[in-house]
Amino acid sequence: MTTADLESVLAAGNAATHLTPERWDAANRHLVRKALAEFSHERILSPERTSAGDTAGPAAGDRAGSASQPHAYRVLSDDASVEYRFSARILHLEHWSVDASSITCSRDGQDAPLDALRFITEFRNTLGIRQEMLPVYLEEVSSTLSSHAYKQWAGQPSSAELAAGVTRGADAATDFQAIERSMTEGHPCFVANNGRLGFGISDYRAFAPEAGAPVQLEWIAVHRSKAVFTSSAGLDYAAHLEAELGADALAFFDAELGALGLDPAGYFFMPVHPWQWENKLTVTFAADIARQHIVHLGIGADSYQAQQSIRTFFNTAAPEKTYVKTAMSVLNMGFMRGLSPQYMKATPAINDWLQELIRSDAALQDRGLALIREVAAIGYHNEYYEAAAAKESPYRKMLSALWRESPLPQLADGQQLATMASLLHVDAAGKPMVSALIKQSGLEPGEWLRRYFEAYLVPLVHCLYRYELAFMPHGENVILVLQDGVPVRAVMKDIAEEIVVMGDRLELPEAVSRIKVDIPDGEKVLAIFTDVFDCIFRFLGALLEEDGVLSGGEFWRIAAEAIREYQSGHPELADQFARHDLFAADFQFSCLNRLQLRNNQQMLDLTDPSGGLQMAGRLANPLAAFA
Repeated sequence: MTTADLESVLAAGNAATHLTPERWDAANRHLVRKALAEFSHERILSPERTSAGDTAGPAAGDRAGSASQPHAYRVLSDDASVEYRFSARILHLEHWSVDASSITCSRDGQDAPLDALRFITEFRNTLGIRQEMLPVYLEEVSSTLSSHAYKQWAGQPSSAELAAGVTRGADAATDFQAIERSMTEGHPCFVANNGRLGFGISDYRAFAPEAGAPVQLEWIAVHRSKAVFTSSAGLDYAAHLEAELGADALAFFDAELGALGLDPAGYFFMPVHPWQWENKLTVTFAADIARQHIVHLGIGADSYQAQQSIRTFFNTAAPEKTYVKTAMSVLNMGFMRGLSPQYMKATPAINDWLQELIRSDAALQDRGLALIREVAAIGYHNEYYEAAAAKESPYRKMLSALWRESPLPQLADGQQLATMASLLHVDAAGKPMVSALIKQSGLEPGEWLRRYFEAYLVPLVHCLYRYELAFMPHGENVILVLQDGVPVRAVMKDIAEEIVVMGDRLELPEAVSRIKVDIPDGEKVLAIFTDVFDCIFRFLGALLEEDGVLSGGEFWRIAAEAIREYQSGHPELADQFARHDLFAADFQFSCLNRLQLRNNQQMLDLTDPSGGLQMAGRLANPLAAFA
């Protein structure tokens, strides 16, 4: 599709041009494949092996990840009237590598098209979705299908083209954002991972990350009696806003307030998402607007691009400026995407604390681990909803914002940036971007992988052993710094809401004490087993094996080697290595889709992340072979 074609369609406004029978069929095959794979992985579905001479059910070797040849399987719907047949290999960590082209559906003995929405209703009892949750989950599945159809329609660069961009070193900001908007899958584990309930078609085209459309943020003034602004040490409100807006914009906003007879000194200026202003604030916060506790000021001058997290924006007009993260009352992947004003208060202090910890740790400095700090935050307290709503209610999280550092100033000459999600990206031709990066780098696959583990895995392991500190290190939360296509270090983001101190190895200042959470000792190691091994490496190892780049056994051997070398350099932590044994025979199997199926509007209580986990027995640990 040419730029002119795209512009003409966008000019049509709310046209759902991407929704055609062919694209819908392709989207359904894609999502049914993922549902079969991930629900089988989480042991929700129990496929029966039908290959000649085999007995029913997964073989013991399958569960151990030793199966190398595909087998035929089938699953029956709740009432046994619908049968799905498919071919799959079962790889390490019980990863079901399902051949999408092999999937067939038979309904009442007749061939039927693949339909992801019907799939969910056919297995509703097996999936355990409550009656009141099912329609909402179906809507999220429908939205996920629609976004997949859109991505087919819009087209994306090939993996080779994206890899070429990050290796040529021409324009770090442009290439970084090209990768960001080209990601097509969303979270690798979740079946319904592009819900975004609340978006209409015009909103989707304007604000979805994959649309890549320029966004200008709305600005409001919020009365200081209702709002709290906090910032990193050495940064005050006036200096921060002048750097973000400039003197002319600040003067214009002051004049807007003055024209209403209001004193600018009594207000904070705050960015809001255009969707949030239009759909929520003008209605839900009408009383605050009427009483001039909130005053609309206009549209900011800078142009931004939405990131994969939907509510975070990269400044494309001035890439060295901060990201802006805004509250959005859109339901996506198990949470309403709001921001808590209570959390905003401590956000800069938590980031400052973690920055100092990283800078003072030699092992982390040797591997270049860095973070982009959330340097300023503002939260607005609505007295009506705070009096009426439960502590974790989305009604308490409708109006907050934070500013996060740009990673660009951290780059050395010739370095590029890529979201770590890009390592799991597969283009329309089925080519993984990780394979293209390895090819571009000129390194042997094993050497490339070892450097990646050194940049990403080893720092996370060190934080667990040294501090019992865990990140939420999924692909969208990590930015890789690449040199000639090779990862040289990792940059962590989304800090204040998603790091947790799990034990007593760190003394925390009172200002950051909320990040300390009681986690049972046996679950602390899941910060690596679940968040890294099962949610990232399971997919990365499978992609490399399926693409003929590197076997699964070699993948895990190299991971084991990286951890063993780290451990040999830190004998003082031997008791922690035993306490959190990464080479154990197996580990507790914590399941993400089970969380979403149980409650797709709040998967977890963030103040008690352990209490709501959904376990499904234990998974064989691929590192155990190298113990």
